[in-house]
Amino acid sequence: MLSILADRTYRHLFLAQVVALLGTGLSTVALGLLAYDLAGDGAAMVLGTVFTVKMVAYVAIAPVAGAFADRVNRRRLLVALDLVRAGVAVTLPFVSEVWQVYVLIFLLQSASAAFTPTFQATIPDVLPEEERYTRALSLSRLAYDLENIISPTLAALLLAVMAYNTLFLGTALGFVGSALLVVSVLLPSPKPSAPRGVYERTTRGIRIYLATPRLRGLFALNLAVASAGAMVLVNSVVLVRGDLGLTNSDLAWTLFAFGAGSMLAALILPHLLDTMRDRPVMIAGASLMVLALLGLSGVIALSGLTWQALLGAWFLVGIGYSSTQTPSGRLLRRSAHAEDRPAVFAAQFALSHACWLMTYPLSGWLLTQFGALVALLSLAALSALGIAACLRLWPEEAVGQVEHSHADLPPDHPHLREHGPQGHRHAIIIDDLHRQWPTQG
Repeated sequence: MLSILADRTYRHLFLAQVVALLGTGLSTVALGLLAYDLAGDGAAMVLGTVFTVKMVAYVAIAPVAGAFADRVNRRRLLVALDLVRAGVAVTLPFVSEVWQVYVLIFLLQSASAAFTPTFQATIPDVLPEEERYTRALSLSRLAYDLENIISPTLAALLLAVMAYNTLFLGTALGFVGSALLVVSVLLPSPKPSAPRGVYERTTRGIRIYLATPRLRGLFALNLAVASAGAMVLVNSVVLVRGDLGLTNSDLAWTLFAFGAGSMLAALILPHLLDTMRDRPVMIAGASLMVLALLGLSGVIALSGLTWQALLGAWFLVGIGYSSTQTPSGRLLRRSAHAEDRPAVFAAQFALSHACWLMTYPLSGWLLTQFGALVALLSLAALSALGIAACLRLWPEEAVGQVEHSHADLPPDHPHLREHGPQGHRHAIIIDDLHRQWPTQG
């Protein structure tokens, strides 16, 4: 897996991701404690609203940014967005009202909504071979897990000697470090796509996404991931500080358990995906998350919540989370031509976060109004619904080459000369020649 770090461009991009996520991880812990300071036992609702604001920014901004990402210099765009995020993070230690948190989070996450899909769509151009790209996805998943392992560990150590507001300065330093690493390399910029209107460009990624069976299945799995993930990210602070009466450092270790499970899965996945298809791996991961939530609810019903049970459940949710999330980049790469990748990655970013937009406030409301048991059972049921939808939307046979015809093309069209006359077979990618997925051979 580490051999791909020999590529200088990818190595710098990976390190940029690592340092940015280290800072983001510090802010995750700090935001939870800031919410608890400002709202006390209402922290779950505040955090739910904060994450809802974040998702609104992601859903609204990402498709627009993805539509025009191939029209600007990628390196300049990524550096500028990193600096914007750093500037916002510097101001977070000085807030004193909940509404100020909401405004700053919206600005910060609007920049992230433009940054992340552009960054993700650049990696397949840097590493075009699927085997190397698969390793890059696993390394990327490991980098994301730093937000749940090293960052909370570092936060726990820092909280012993300083106020939690100082952690936001670490976030700013992470974004500045990311900008410096991105500016140190030259990034490939695929040829711009054909000239299109604003509406066509803005919606093209989502239309490609929703016309592709494996991506429709991925959309359903996004719901499963968001349901289980929201239970962890929104409600951990109340479960640990409120229900169990534990400390700030214990909250960091609880998030550590989730990240440890995710990292373990990311280390195993490259070898697993060499021999198995993405679909069964992702469905198994989503199913594990459901079982973990149901298991924790059973413990609470029988004997009450314990920290040991919470750590074990979050560890299993982390394994399932990574197993479901990591292969998604492979699906997106296979489902779009290079010039359409920024738009398709942006569509995944927006649609997946639309699921989080629903589950974040729902998770906080369920815990606040009905308690942990009802929240766990409800989110497990919603996650299971996502799995069931995936099985229907992404049939096993919707892979590989598909036989189809082009009745609208003349016999001498370049596409027919390349792939054969009517009734030919090849892997389908939704584009100007394949506007719908063939349903019959």
